[in-house]
Amino acid sequence: MAILILIYILIFIIFALILFAIAQIKLAGIKVKDFWSFIEANQILDKLYRFAKKYDKLTTQEQLMFLTEAEKVFDAFDKVPNMLWEEEYQKYMDVLDKYKNIKVIRWENN
Repeated sequence: MAILILIYILIFIIFALILFAIAQIKLAGIKVKDFWSFIEANQILDKLYRFAKKYDKLTTQEQLMFLTEAEKVFDAFDKVPNMLWEEEYQKYMDVLDKYKNIKVIRWENN
């Protein structure tokens, strides 16, 4: 019986923490959906950053994939305040530079 009460208390605490986190996100003026997409975009940013540093020349298919994923990241990062991603600023700028370079290359080839 005591274990059951303890489980209920832990479940209640978990739900309270989730509700508190959601309230904090909303108080910051961010939609929960935008915050979640920011978290996912942050993971994509890490992958794009490693990819941009590793490969200098990309095939047309790789360029298109990079551009598409980078645009998703830029869109998600634009929806949240800059103070949330200050630590990721350098990665963001490196991916943006690679994005711009690919855009210029594709524009020159067309």
